[in-house]
Amino acid sequence: MNEDNRLSENEFQEAPQPSPEKPKRAKRVVQLTWGKLTAIIACCLVLSIGCGIGGAYLIARTNPSSVIYQDTSKIVSTGSQDSSTIKSVVEQCANSVVEIQTESVTNGSNPFQQYVSSGAGSGVILTQDGYIVTNHHVIEDANTITVRTRSGDEYTASLVGSDEQSDLAVLKIDAAGLTPAVLGDSTTLEVGDLAIAIGNPLGELGGSVTSGIISALDREMTIDGQTMTLLQTDAAVNPGNSGGGLFNANGDLIGIVNAKSSGENVEGIGFAIPISTATDIIDELIANGEVTSRPTLGVSLYNVEDEMTASQLGVDSTGVYIVQIVDGGAADNAGLRSGDRIVSVDGSEVSSASDVRAALNKHKIGESISITVERNGQTQDFDVAL
Repeated sequence: MNEDNRLSENEFQEAPQPSPEKPKRAKRVVQLTWGKLTAIIACCLVLSIGCGIGGAYLIARTNPSSVIYQDTSKIVSTGSQDSSTIKSVVEQCANSVVEIQTESVTNGSNPFQQYVSSGAGSGVILTQDGYIVTNHHVIEDANTITVRTRSGDEYTASLVGSDEQSDLAVLKIDAAGLTPAVLGDSTTLEVGDLAIAIGNPLGELGGSVTSGIISALDREMTIDGQTMTLLQTDAAVNPGNSGGGLFNANGDLIGIVNAKSSGENVEGIGFAIPISTATDIIDELIANGEVTSRPTLGVSLYNVEDEMTASQLGVDSTGVYIVQIVDGGAADNAGLRSGDRIVSVDGSEVSSASDVRAALNKHKIGESISITVERNGQTQDFDVAL
């Protein structure tokens, strides 16, 4: 939102014209009695109070309070992170964030051996009747999913849909009267904006709040083989925060927390999926249980990362290779073949399957993508209709 530019008004008066010189008079000395002085002070106080009340009324008329819905306005703070602002956001948003507990059952070496593993994460309420967004990796392979609200109520959740590529999933619980988050507009964010994370760190500290700023926008990261464009924040996030909410100073949901950088000497680097990127995927998951609008090449890719592997596979160099093609798919129709090494996509060199997927994600169904491959020592260009 553009800031209001308030221009000060300057009053100009014509310079007084010189008048004929008059005889000088002695300066008049004004003597104030105590009664006159008291009257003057009283008048000033009345005038001051009147101006203050009038100004407050004018501000109230020009900035009326309203119900917040899909609020994409931007608060401009003139100071540092105000604790009262953070407290206000928490009061508004904390009930919209839930704890998630999962259990996964795996079979052992014989049919009588089973192993149960548990996991934990966070989620954000989308609707009053119980739709919840979280991360794909939070509920991946889970046999049971339990959701706990801030009030302490527990529900068994069903999986509506999940998408590994975007790391998003939607759950549904049988509930009513929940407090949904207000979805914001992450495209209006700027580096330095206030960021507040609410989640379930370590899987046992539900409702925890941390604050920081937006450290970077459009940060391209590869996580578990998936290349994503994420928001970076220095608000502290830990295992268990995944799937929780990242909120702005208005209390709008601007991101779904999904990762943190860890390692020696690494602090204050967390990432979140921008909500403006997530909304279309969430809608598709609710409607179809999967993402159906994403274009595909119809190929299986394999990364050859060293010369030894290349020698074992009988190929000439490292890179990303097509190992399988779906009959009648986009790549098959364009003339690509198994064994082709993909050199570049849309003119940009690629060295891994994640690079290819990242380039593909920039396109929509019905568009064409340009792919250059190496085949039998020769490079060939293909236009692939998606």
